[in-house]
Amino acid sequence: MVKTRQREDGPPCGTAEQPAEEFSVEKILDKRTREGKVEYLLKWKGYSDDDNTWEPEDNLDCPDLISAYESRFEQTLADAEDKNKGKNVTEDNRPRGFDRGLEPTKIVGATDASGELLFLMMWKNCKEADLVPASQVNLRCPEIAINYYESRKMWFTKETVIELD
Repeated sequence: MVKTRQREDGPPCGTAEQPAEEFSVEKILDKRTREGKVEYLLKWKGYSDDDNTWEPEDNLDCPDLISAYESRFEQTLADAEDKNKGKNVTEDNRPRGFDRGLEPTKIVGATDASGELLFLMMWKNCKEADLVPASQVNLRCPEIAINYYESRKMWFTKETVIELD
């Protein structure tokens, strides 16, 4: 692409006094939308990265570079989606909580972020913890739930009153 640009410090480009400057695009680095218009971040041939600029799509005359950037960007997105799909399927199929058949050892935390109280449960001979519904823990190992609550609760007692005659 060749781009004509007006100089800020002199007469307009292309006049008899000042010839027009021409810039060639080396590659497209990024894309964004500003005020409903698509802009591309351009690396200019013969210039450093400090001179990269955002230019509106309407001002560009390099359809081959735009197509190459768009196809590379779309392929990157497709690869990321494929990678995430495979990863999530594997994780979702693994048993969790009591379905793992492990012996619970202790509760290390709790949350109700999902609207249901869940305990973060540690298991014997396992370093991986699971979120388990409190209702299951209360039924299967109530002593562990009680120990958790007791360790978190500060118990206050009324001070002993000593009466003097």
